[in-house]
Amino acid sequence: MRFEHPATFNPIDQLKVVGHPTSRIEGPLKTTGTAPYAYERHDVVANQAYGYVVGAAIGKGRIKAIDLAAAKDAPGVLAIVTAENAGKLDKGERNAAPLLGGPEIAHYHQAVAVVVAETFEQARAAAQLVRVDYAKADGKFDLAAGVDEAVAPKPSFGGPADTAVGEFASAFAAADVQLDARYTTPDQGHAMMEPHASIAAWDGDKLTVWTSNQMIAWGTGDLAKTLGIPKDKVRLISPYIGGGFGGKLFLRADVLLAALGARAAKRPVKLALQRPLMFNNTTHRPATIQRIRIGADRDGTITAIGHESWSGNLKDGEAETAVSQTRLLYAGANRMTAMRLAALDLPEGNAMRAPGEASGMMALEIAIDELAEKLGTDPVALRIKNDTQVDPEKPERRFSQRQLVQCFNEGAARFGWSQRNPRPGQVRDGRWLVGMGTAAAFRNNLLTKSGARVRLDRQGVVTVETDMTDIGTGSYTIIAQTAAEMMGVPLEKVVVRLGDSDFPVSCGSGGQWGGNNSTAGVYAACVKLREAIAQKLGFNSAEAEFADGLVRAGNRSVPLAQAAGQDGIVAEDAIEYGDIAKTYQQSTFGAHFVEVGVDADTAEIRVRRMLAVCAAGRILNPKAARSQVIGAMTMGVGAALMEDLVVDKRHGLFINHDLAGYEVPVHADIPHQDMVFLDETDPMSSPMKAKGVAELGICGVAAAVANAVHNATGVRVRDYPITLDKLLGQLPEIG
Repeated sequence: MRFEHPATFNPIDQLKVVGHPTSRIEGPLKTTGTAPYAYERHDVVANQAYGYVVGAAIGKGRIKAIDLAAAKDAPGVLAIVTAENAGKLDKGERNAAPLLGGPEIAHYHQAVAVVVAETFEQARAAAQLVRVDYAKADGKFDLAAGVDEAVAPKPSFGGPADTAVGEFASAFAAADVQLDARYTTPDQGHAMMEPHASIAAWDGDKLTVWTSNQMIAWGTGDLAKTLGIPKDKVRLISPYIGGGFGGKLFLRADVLLAALGARAAKRPVKLALQRPLMFNNTTHRPATIQRIRIGADRDGTITAIGHESWSGNLKDGEAETAVSQTRLLYAGANRMTAMRLAALDLPEGNAMRAPGEASGMMALEIAIDELAEKLGTDPVALRIKNDTQVDPEKPERRFSQRQLVQCFNEGAARFGWSQRNPRPGQVRDGRWLVGMGTAAAFRNNLLTKSGARVRLDRQGVVTVETDMTDIGTGSYTIIAQTAAEMMGVPLEKVVVRLGDSDFPVSCGSGGQWGGNNSTAGVYAACVKLREAIAQKLGFNSAEAEFADGLVRAGNRSVPLAQAAGQDGIVAEDAIEYGDIAKTYQQSTFGAHFVEVGVDADTAEIRVRRMLAVCAAGRILNPKAARSQVIGAMTMGVGAALMEDLVVDKRHGLFINHDLAGYEVPVHADIPHQDMVFLDETDPMSSPMKAKGVAELGICGVAAAVANAVHNATGVRVRDYPITLDKLLGQLPEIG
């Protein structure tokens, strides 16, 4: 099905099932511990052995020699694979460095060997006996030191490296009020609960991998390319994923090394990356250095806005697109954005929840507050004044829906923003300095092809098959809701099967595109199934109504189960998009409000209240969507106050590569969170009239926290995270 025109009334708009706050249909499996995650698939293949990965102990250089003798003689060892005996390996299209290193080492903890043994303990013990002799080389591990040599990155999903409209330099110089500030964000890790894990088994020349992967088609293609085998000889299965956040978008070492280990040992192999390797071996959110310049008239009208960002990566890696939102969020006649990429020898930087906007909003939304302070203007009022209903860089292109102003108005009223004291450091609650902060939320809505297969059987059960994944976001449930709505059956009559490369290719989970596109693909398949059923019954498909387990047309009605016959009916289709995304700018918007308390003696920061107001198209399942947003808000607090992968600039590694040293929020850090969805449907986005929401919730949160800390203390921190040392010595005294 090709989607080229605004969606009109369709079966989804009945909202008998879609749009209702529905509990996750796979919830009982997860809460009882019976949902089989990748490492727990004991029953899928017999005689599983265990793999254990050895990671490089240097950040840059080469392997001079590997001594495997002691490891091979260790109890239970079946095979050891290194680059020397792995055979010819290619590199996946989406990998910046080989997943198995040797002799060259690209980054710290790049895999250099996998040991396969009868038990996990034996594999781990033998791995400690592998002796690697390295020749270290000087590496580049400091982003700040690499800024002068940074280059314009190749265009990516975030757009070109540079954009310009009008005459930024002269307009900024002539502005009545000017802001010119530098901000930094640190490297951050995904830290999802489930590690990267896989079970690999060969049957002749065919490979099956049970794994934890967000994008099945990407993973299948890159694994086949890396191994040099036909794609149809590789099957990936990933029905349950214990968190991804972008860290499982691409083929990673666990998949490849499980496959290589299984081939060498002639046994199925299960393998999970140990927690330290998840930080240095897999991907992370890269650090940024950002410079923002904004010029405005005395009345607050932005006349010039410029945003430059520097990030680092391996030489074949991509830049963190931290200027993306600045190209679209606020009006301003004269504009400039630029991204630069420094070559670093740190582990690969890549997508982490809301790549680009999450980092960029951390800087931009502090800058807007700083401009408001210079102007003596309320921060909410300044944002509303500079709203735009058209793409500021391409004024001929309107936003399909844009309710940013409504988000701020609703949020300000609910949060009690009018009670905020604009003078920093004036509100006290005992020993606590109290402040409020706000920030916009912004994330683009991306459209991508997505397919599904739908089957009706003689019991009236509708089964949906698609390689779409569920990373804890509720994909199973919204897909079931879509099929139930389209086919006129209750949820109990829908079976959803996900995460298998034998199923039709979907959009996958990433970029907050999964919900809208995957359900639109199911919609397309259901339209085709409805047509097939109507044709079989002799109905006019345009007039056939599917409801209450019946198919009706005119004065006839037939039970849906009867229509299936003995053999059932199967239909398959995909949603594809024409030029509608080029005609309209599609984005999601929101407003964050935060209240913090800062201890006047210790500088301890406590988040006291949080509110998010979001406008993100039709909300397919408010219960699941709310969960996504409050989870994102929690991650935003982590980004503001805690998360920092500390780089050892001597040896080129993230030194705090475990959950003891890499701090993330716990329950005690997070107060009650309130969130509201504005009523919105976007007929330009898909037949579902929905948009993404999972990443919108993190964008802007860290800046809202930072702005609240400034309002509480008068201390402006521009380098994340906001830790005690950055406040101590500058706090106002309490008399």
